[in-house]
Amino acid sequence: MTCQEVQDPTRLSLMEEQLKNILRGCEDDEKAGYTSFSVGFTHIDRRLHQMLFADRDYESSGVNKEISSPSFKPKITIDRCEEKGYSVVTVRCKDRAKLMFDIVCTLTDMQYVVFHATISSDTPYASQEYYIRHMDGCTLDTEGEKERVIKCIDAAIQRRVSEGLRLELHAKDRVGLLSEVTRVLRENGLSVSRAGVSTVGEEAVNVFFVRDASGNPVDTKIIETLRKEIGHTMMVNVKKVPTSSSKAAESASGWAKTSFFFGNLLEKFLT
Repeated sequence: MTCQEVQDPTRLSLMEEQLKNILRGCEDDEKAGYTSFSVGFTHIDRRLHQMLFADRDYESSGVNKEISSPSFKPKITIDRCEEKGYSVVTVRCKDRAKLMFDIVCTLTDMQYVVFHATISSDTPYASQEYYIRHMDGCTLDTEGEKERVIKCIDAAIQRRVSEGLRLELHAKDRVGLLSEVTRVLRENGLSVSRAGVSTVGEEAVNVFFVRDASGNPVDTKIIETLRKEIGHTMMVNVKKVPTSSSKAAESASGWAKTSFFFGNLLEKFLT
């Protein structure tokens, strides 16, 4: 293992075909799964939005039905600012890390330019307004355009939301480590709703948000079984994802409302 990028086209083609077979499972439909490789530096979070936008995930009935409750569902509206000739996208939803990043990336990938924006956070909610035009200078004039933008922003907001128990695993990096960890999770009846995998030096840091196979909270007995099974080879940290009530308590404890305004600075942010 050289830890270098794979450049051999034959090897890449073989990897792509094998991954396609895994993603498709028992389905014969070619659209059931696909794989693509990016060359050079790629911003991981930005790439996630690009891939799912290309896959048109916003057309599905819901990114995650388990979390599409009325209390969470983002409220997104699009109006026209006649005076300045902008379309104004207003978003109100639960606040979280990288919320603005996700919305701006989505608008950029849809070929819209953000000229001004106002952002405010009143825990646990965030309110954001974006003054936009299409790259050709036009505003959103048809109901079809508005509906598509609303669906895409809604999908971008919800796909990063993490539900369930947060497992953070630290171990010395080695070949087959990720495969071993996911096997153990599967054998213990856990379903992964979101995962983050990174390597810092020789240490691998894997973060998994898990629920049981039925989508319910994980039994503490299963966690103890996991600790016994993999605890001798890696460090296991377990954290429960904060709920809206706990965030509200933080607000009552002295978190202040914050807001800011920015103009045409997003080009530097995204390049």
